[in-house]
Amino acid sequence: MHNIEPFYNWRHIYVSEDDPLSPFYGRTYSEFEFSQTVYNYYIHPQWDDFGSRTLYLKVLLADYEEKYVIIEMIGEWNDAVENDIMELKREVLEKFTYEGINKIILIAENVLNFHSGVVDYYEELAEELRDAGGWIVCLNMPSQTQYDFHKAHLDRYIELVELDNWRTYKPFHLFKKIDAEQKARLT
Repeated sequence: MHNIEPFYNWRHIYVSEDDPLSPFYGRTYSEFEFSQTVYNYYIHPQWDDFGSRTLYLKVLLADYEEKYVIIEMIGEWNDAVENDIMELKREVLEKFTYEGINKIILIAENVLNFHSGVVDYYEELAEELRDAGGWIVCLNMPSQTQYDFHKAHLDRYIELVELDNWRTYKPFHLFKKIDAEQKARLT
C-alpha cells in the first residue's frame, strides 16, 4: 500500500496545502518518512489524515467558482467504530461547503472495506447539499465495498458512479460529465 500515491496529474492546477481555504492549508509532506498506516501497512506520506485511524484522503481539486471538490480516498471506511463519516463531514467537507462548494466527488477506488453505523450524518450531508442545489457522488467504489454500502442503504444519500477512465479527464471535464449525469438523474 505504501506505493499507492494520490493522483498527482492535476497538481499544476491545484495543491490543497497551498489553498488558504482548504483544511490542509500549510501542511508539509515528507517523501521518505512513512508514518501512517491502514491495517498495519504503511501508506504513502502524501495522503492526508483528517481524524480517522483507518481512512485517509487527498483533495485533488477544489473549484470555488464552479462550486465543486474532488477528493481521493484510501483505506477502510469505518462508521461502526470510527464514525468516519462524522469526521469526514466535520473536518473536511463542511470546510468546503462553508466556502460555497455544493458538489462533492469522492473517488473511492482504494477504499477497501466499509462498515456501516448510523445514517444521520449521511442524511444531514445529503440534505444540506440538496438544499444548496448540489449533490455528492462516490466514484469507482470497489464492488465488495459497494455491497456493504448498498446493504446499509447509504446509496440513498451518496450516488455510486462508475467511470473507469476518470484519470484521462481534466478536472473540469470530469466534473461536467458527472454534473450532467446528476442533473439528468435528479430531474
